[in-house]
Order: sequence, then structure tokens, then C-alpha cells
Amino acid sequence: MSNYKMAQSIYDFSVNDIDGNRVPLEKYRGHVCIILNVASQCGLAKSNYSELVDLYEAYSDSKGLRILAFPCNQFAGAEPGSGAEICEFAKRHKARFDFFEKINVNGADTHPLWKYLKHEQGGILGDFVKWNYTKFIVDKKGKPVERHGPNVSPKDLVTSLEKYW
Repeated sequence: MSNYKMAQSIYDFSVNDIDGNRVPLEKYRGHVCIILNVASQCGLAKSNYSELVDLYEAYSDSKGLRILAFPCNQFAGAEPGSGAEICEFAKRHKARFDFFEKINVNGADTHPLWKYLKHEQGGILGDFVKWNYTKFIVDKKGKPVERHGPNVSPKDLVTSLEKYW
């Protein structure tokens, strides 16, 4: 969907996975999701990956949690790698959640899904994404219901997530 303002939920969008395959976000219907921008060379990568893996392991089967990771190189060039390099980094960190093609989350080339997320859950100082590891919680109906900045630890999202399971 190119006109993000007309979207009713994330289910109105399709994205490319890390291998370039088109994925309708409809596949996440009925799941609580965390959608975030990731960067393997960011100083926040180690702690975020570790805690996201823990969240996924704890709640993917029991509660249906899905994590959608979008590599982004817009912040200090912290995600310069290819899709294969990003996958290798994720594998080393035992990340089994879903990875998508590298995208832009700000500027003229912002991916339409991210325009929608920012439109629905604006930031404190503006709708733009300020850094890597900005996290959006999406409820089972596909609606973005919360936005958390890079400084919020994934493990601290559990209380928020519980409201939507």
C-alpha cells in the first residue's frame, strides 16, 4: 500500500523478507508483534538481540509473539552489511525471528509500512525515528498501539505486551 494514511492495519502492507520474497503482513493476523529497526554494528545491538531472542523464546509459542526486524543503515552507518551478512549476524546471536530487507525508516525513501507506524504512533519530539532499535508494539488486530525508543530494553516490554495477549 503506497498511501499509508488509508491503511487500517499492518495487514494492508506487504514487505520483502531478507531474501527478497514478498510477504503479506496478513500472515501475522492474530499475533501480537514487535516491529523494530535493527543495526548489527550499533552499540545497542548486543543487548537488544539478546533480549529479543529471550522474548521470542519465551513467548512465541506460548503467546504467539512475533518479532519483525527491519535492518536500517540510516543511523551512523551501523547496518552496512548485505542481507547474507545480516543473516549471519542474526544466526550468531541465535535470532530466529523474522528479518526483512534493509529499508529506510526516515526521509523521502521511507518504507510505507514505517510511514504508517510513525503516523499511528508518533514520537515525543516528532514522528521521525530517532535511532536504531525503535520498537512498535502491534496488537492482534494489526494496530500499532505503543512505540518505545531505543533506550527501552526489550525485556521491559513484557508488561506492555501482556496487555495485548
